[in-house]
Amino acid sequence: MSTLTAILNPSPDGTLHLPLPAGWKPQQAVRVKAVLEPVLDNPGEAAESASLKGFGCLRGLIWMAPDFDEPLEDFGEYSA
Repeated sequence: MSTLTAILNPSPDGTLHLPLPAGWKPQQAVRVKAVLEPVLDNPGEAAESASLKGFGCLRGLIWMAPDFDEPLEDFGEYSA
């Protein structure tokens, strides 16, 4: 079993063509397990998006005003 990592450009019809290693016979059956992920032009973008996954990733970025639960003056006539 061999591991092959490749970045493939799709053909105009949307198909991907995977090159086989030189030592393989064309008559052999090949099982392919693939994970499709887009290739980013800027590798820093992937690190930023990966850091915003999971519980607590937005800690310190979201806050509520101290008077959040106080009644609003605009709705005084409805709450009286």
